[in-house]
Amino acid sequence: MTGTPKPMPLQGLKVIEMGNLIAGPFCARILGEFGAEVIKIEDPQGGDQIRGWRKMYQGTSLWWFVQARNKKSVTLNLRAAEAQEIVRQLARGADVVVENFRPGAMEKWGLGWDALSALNPGLIMVRLSGYGQSGPYKDRVGFGTVAEAMGGLRYVTGWQDRPPVRPGISIGDSIASLYGVIGALVALHHRNVNGGKGQMVDVALYEAVFSMMESLVPEFDVLGFVRERSGNSLPGIAPTNTYTTRDGKYVVIGANADTIFKRCMRRIGRDDLADDPDLAGNAGRAARADELDRAIGEWTARHDLDEALRMLEEADVPSGKVYDVRDIVADAHYRAREMVREYRLADGKPVKLPGIVPKLSDTPGDTRWLGPALGAHTADVLAELGYSEQQQRELKQRGVI
Repeated sequence: MTGTPKPMPLQGLKVIEMGNLIAGPFCARILGEFGAEVIKIEDPQGGDQIRGWRKMYQGTSLWWFVQARNKKSVTLNLRAAEAQEIVRQLARGADVVVENFRPGAMEKWGLGWDALSALNPGLIMVRLSGYGQSGPYKDRVGFGTVAEAMGGLRYVTGWQDRPPVRPGISIGDSIASLYGVIGALVALHHRNVNGGKGQMVDVALYEAVFSMMESLVPEFDVLGFVRERSGNSLPGIAPTNTYTTRDGKYVVIGANADTIFKRCMRRIGRDDLADDPDLAGNAGRAARADELDRAIGEWTARHDLDEALRMLEEADVPSGKVYDVRDIVADAHYRAREMVREYRLADGKPVKLPGIVPKLSDTPGDTRWLGPALGAHTADVLAELGYSEQQQRELKQRGVI
């Protein structure tokens, strides 16, 4: 006989998500994956726009089933006074509100930080926006793509003889989402353990990206150095790059640590480079990065991918193939760590979704249900607030829900 299931780590935490697309919803998604009750507020006319993004299945984005998993969908027209009052009632009993509207929108609806914190002094409000809630740019429209540019990421991404390129995912929004989760948990700890009050967590997308930019600022300030685009290599650290194999595939090799460099050079038959005293440290290798890349590239060009990987692994040289999604879903390590898991859509069709990150040994996160239909939980949530079926019918007739 099995015992009582352990509670999830964020069980009992109530989160109100008021957002659209990526940054706010991804933040709330992570909280929901670890047991928080997430009530997602959506416009009755179509809901979150991500429902219609990218590849669709029977009229719903496949991305939606991931981004909105474990959430309750409640439809509210936030321009209506009755809907604003429902949000206030929800906020009174909530621990966290997550929103990613343009600064000022929540205030326009009477749902800003001052208003909600007055109702619930213990409330944590996570606000994600392009430029933050203060400063001369705060009123600008801010998207992740612009934040990646302003934060410095785009300028150093790509090749120097070509315009900057963007990563193939919405990385700026996603980094900001993670900071939103961190900020919420830090603020909750302060409230619950240190006797603090609730507080606002102000996450600017451009700042989230900027925080990833390593030594960019001190290099410029002290040395006047402006880091440029460097293709697939890592600036000032060598050798590390992507190389083409004989069968036309790609292998990433990172041999930039001193002892690993020597092992790599001996593995590819270049003892002369392994024993060169000028290459014993990173500074010498960085000065001759092109030469080292040529040597490694000539070696990979003589071997098929699987053979090159086997030889590099035998020599304890960090390496790996460049995975596409076919490699990911077929990979034994992904399967062993439950990073690709299968669920069922409403019509019974099986669907694979990404697993949960991070892994907790005692209270792991989970996917309890997939992204719901628009408004699927409106009746239940309003009933919990005391709204009768008749009141809900009237609100629906007036376009409030």
